[in-house]
Amino acid sequence: MPAAMAGFDTAMKTYTAERNISCAQLAVAKNGKILLARGYGSYLKNGATVLVQPTSLFRIASLSKSLTAAALARLAQDGKVSLGDKVATILGLSTTADPRLASVSLWRLLQHTGGWDRDVSTDPLWNDPAISTALGVPFPLHHADIMKYATARKLDFAPGTKHAYSNYGYMLAGRVIEKLSGMSYESYVRQRLLAPVGITRPRLGRSLAAEAFSTEVPYASQFTRKSVVDGSGATVPYPYGGFNMPNQDANGGWVASAVDMVKWGFVFDAAGAVLNKTSISRVFAKPEIGMNPDGSWYGLGWHVRNNNVGALNTWHNGSMPGTFSFMARVQNGVSYCAIFNRREETGTPDFDSIDPILGRAISTVKTWPTTDLTSRYF
Repeated sequence: MPAAMAGFDTAMKTYTAERNISCAQLAVAKNGKILLARGYGSYLKNGATVLVQPTSLFRIASLSKSLTAAALARLAQDGKVSLGDKVATILGLSTTADPRLASVSLWRLLQHTGGWDRDVSTDPLWNDPAISTALGVPFPLHHADIMKYATARKLDFAPGTKHAYSNYGYMLAGRVIEKLSGMSYESYVRQRLLAPVGITRPRLGRSLAAEAFSTEVPYASQFTRKSVVDGSGATVPYPYGGFNMPNQDANGGWVASAVDMVKWGFVFDAAGAVLNKTSISRVFAKPEIGMNPDGSWYGLGWHVRNNNVGALNTWHNGSMPGTFSFMARVQNGVSYCAIFNRREETGTPDFDSIDPILGRAISTVKTWPTTDLTSRYF
């Protein structure tokens, strides 16, 4: 590890020790060069101890949203759709239960202003038992079941009037991508967004431990749930069947490594093989409701704010049982991604503090390394 980057390493070791995190990753870049990539911790697999590698796969949860939003930006770039087009029209959703659904554009879907508020009506992506009961359908649920359930209910607010984070909106975005591209959501993202920039590891995750990929870490949680991936009624570890991972695809279903995500972030630095200048400006554009009171806003798959050097800071976190992730692109070309195999639970310190912790680590770097590690991992 470059000595100049030791502040990042110390920060990660302290953070993981305080939270009893067994597997973690960090990647740091500057001006399009990956300067640090580390795995932390180990796990047992088939009786052997496996060290976490910089390329080990982790569930990244809502960091997935930047992929989904970029996919729709790319489809618009290619003339397949306008971001002003309406999701109900594209997907043939009934607006009988709430005519306001007809006004939900792709912009509103991706900027979380579509009218769904999980604090009011719960999150359909995390409400399998209620949906199964309401529709009289067995586990596992499918996207069509979730859409049938949600479409039959009123929106929680008038579209375009406020921001309310919506996994369901991004799940719908995934279905739009499939409809417009004629490809599976996963195939479109991998072939049209990731392959052109040499990123090949990310893929959609699976629910059960037995289905994990060969280099995927295990996930830890103190909680259990009744399985929603079969009809057994068995009590299972929350990360392994307590929720339906395939249904999370476009809103939080990817597995990747921190170096993959940092390299993915380079796509938004300048026009290139994936997004042109217009598309990038759309990704970071302010929504119709303007900025939040703190001066930030939600673009297309990224939180955004103006920074102190005349550019934009963009970031996102991800959280699901057994996963916490954070990625940021900040001033002076610095970007970083950290991923962990557990999230904040009862009795654990705040996990969101990783943001200022890594921010402070930047200031410990007196001279940035010049060796680009990208070719080592791609």
